Amino acid sequence: MKKNKDDKKKVVKKKTRSSRLKKDVIMHRIVSTFESSPALAFNYKQISKLIGVETNAQKLNVAAMLEDMAISGFLKEVDRGRYRLNNLGTIAEGTFVRRSNGKNSFIPDGGGTPVFITEHNSAHAMDGDRVKVQLFARKKNAEPEGEVLEVLESKERVFVGKLQVTRGFAFLVTENKTLANDIFIPKESLKGGQTGDKAIVRIVEWPDNAKNPIGEVVDILGKAGDNTTEMHAILAEFGLPYKYPENVEKAANRISDEITEEEIAKREDFRNILTFTIDPKDAKDFDDALSARLLDNGNWEVGVHIADVTHYVKPESLIDREAESRGTSVYLVDRTIPMLPEKLCNQICSLRPDEEKLCFSVIFELDKEAEVVNSRICRTVIKSNRRFTYEEAQDVIEKGDGDCKEAILALNEFAKKLREKRFQNGAINFDRYEVKFDIDETGKPLRVYFKISKEANKLIEEFMLLANRTVAEFVGCPPKGKTKKTFVYRIHEEPDPEKMENLSSFISRFGYRLKSSGKKGEVSKGINNLLDQVQGKPEENLIETVAIRAMQKAKYSTDNVGHYGLAFDYYTHFTSPIRRYPDMMVHRLLERYMAGGRSVIKIKYEDLCEHCSSMEQIAANAERASVKYKQVEFMSDKLGQVFDGVISGVTEWGLYVEINENKCEGMVPMRDLDDDYYEFDEKNYCLIGRRKKHQYRLGDPVTIKVAQANLERKQLDFQLV
Repeated sequence: MKKNKDDKKKVVKKKTRSSRLKKDVIMHRIVSTFESSPALAFNYKQISKLIGVETNAQKLNVAAMLEDMAISGFLKEVDRGRYRLNNLGTIAEGTFVRRSNGKNSFIPDGGGTPVFITEHNSAHAMDGDRVKVQLFARKKNAEPEGEVLEVLESKERVFVGKLQVTRGFAFLVTENKTLANDIFIPKESLKGGQTGDKAIVRIVEWPDNAKNPIGEVVDILGKAGDNTTEMHAILAEFGLPYKYPENVEKAANRISDEITEEEIAKREDFRNILTFTIDPKDAKDFDDALSARLLDNGNWEVGVHIADVTHYVKPESLIDREAESRGTSVYLVDRTIPMLPEKLCNQICSLRPDEEKLCFSVIFELDKEAEVVNSRICRTVIKSNRRFTYEEAQDVIEKGDGDCKEAILALNEFAKKLREKRFQNGAINFDRYEVKFDIDETGKPLRVYFKISKEANKLIEEFMLLANRTVAEFVGCPPKGKTKKTFVYRIHEEPDPEKMENLSSFISRFGYRLKSSGKKGEVSKGINNLLDQVQGKPEENLIETVAIRAMQKAKYSTDNVGHYGLAFDYYTHFTSPIRRYPDMMVHRLLERYMAGGRSVIKIKYEDLCEHCSSMEQIAANAERASVKYKQVEFMSDKLGQVFDGVISGVTEWGLYVEINENKCEGMVPMRDLDDDYYEFDEKNYCLIGRRKKHQYRLGDPVTIKVAQANLERKQLDFQLV
């Protein structure tokens, strides 16, 4: 009798447990059952028994789920009411996207709808990992879901954060948006790290049943809050190097800076022709110089001389492989992380005044209307007579007097005419300011100001554009009967019509009109007209930002489609080999083809183009992060102060506001908009109150108070006043 009672109790408990099974648990068990026996067929009763479902209500749910799974293609109905796993289309490969809020997703190869992956089904895959995913049966009116079956290819699992050290172990606390969990670090893997240190940590293991991944310290960056530490941390967050390998520095130090008479004899000699550089005042790497002389026929000969980096850096050398890996120099607020070792970029290759230097040059003969009468590409030797800062050159232009005045004034007139022609041909005039900081010796920002492009900047810009276009045309437009050879182009595709339509719709609320379709020249001239109209208006920065977002991103490619923004059919990057690897590629290809060499293998160079485009974007993101950090640091002693600003971004989690006087941007969280329940209208870039219908729109002027400055997150929090 006692046994019967005990049995009864057990049965009751079992029934209670099964009746509490949630739908997603049942679904997971059904999927697992079919996957473990892909060749077998089951009906709903058999499945219910196998997964522990006993109540009639849940058995009926199982039957309905099996039907839905058959409709979605996950299962195949082999007999009436009997189902087998349908292997077609249920397994997919792609990229895992991890988020700290648990909203992980999977992007299939080739694109398509993102698939939601719960943390429970993520197999501890990390952001960017290539994974194999089992797709679940699609539920009605629900987003697609799946489960990670296997991590095919792991990205390096490296994170930056602050150490918290106890007696026997430590944790790395990170603000990384892809990881919700702190990283556990055993004492023996600390590398001497202390509480409050910024560190780089690699995840070495994440056991199935463990809440936290286990890591080891790769490097200690220094104390949190120290300027150099924080700048290095930003670089590390983006996977960028923050120091130069010793063996590469040694290889650079072995390079001789001597220029032999034999080498000079192979080149055109420009040492006795007026030559100068114009660069930012804090520049150390001068990779371009201009020469100018008046010819007897009244035309001007203008030389664009570019540092001959590839004369010193040989293909597949230690230095070359390091430069290729980096792809570009990185310019943070207070420092440059060079692509090349300092001896090369700041000494041997830098076109410093009163020093003989080797160059790769484009020489132009220009008439009074800035028409190119003829041009040639050649190797040269130069000796710069003067190093101008942009401010010094601008002073000569404005006053009409000073060193090299005749040449500078002539070049400026040519530049203005070249610029005018570009715009007539449909080039787009995105002439935006740059945020700059005055900083003290500790890196603390003292002042924010805006760098605006003046005539001296535009002078250099136009001649670099002309040289780049000429080089691209030289290779891209071979004589009749000659086949095109593989080359590295800088391309900019036409804007997406839908984005242009959205831009047109957005600006209409400010009273502006834009023709969003038509011939290439018509659309671009319409954009220029818009940019002219908004100049000096409160909405100028906003509309410029939205217009830029409507454009495609420029990139490197071996397939030339022209450069939409510049209105050039052929364009490349030739003029900055000290700081960009694509320019080094162009120099080498140019040398090869000028010597009559055969075309290179296209696929190899296309891969390099993709890599360089990617590194350029990563570097730009790191640069923006350093600006953001300095902006937050600059505002950190202004808590409680009130500023006028403009709504610069509208999201489902709040409003972004840009302060007018210093362009520092912060967020007003949605939770602080407590006068109504606001809904996000994505199409119209606004939040709308459900009851009172009050709107917060992109571009609206607002007054804010600085509530919080979080340096760790590089985030400012504002309150509306």
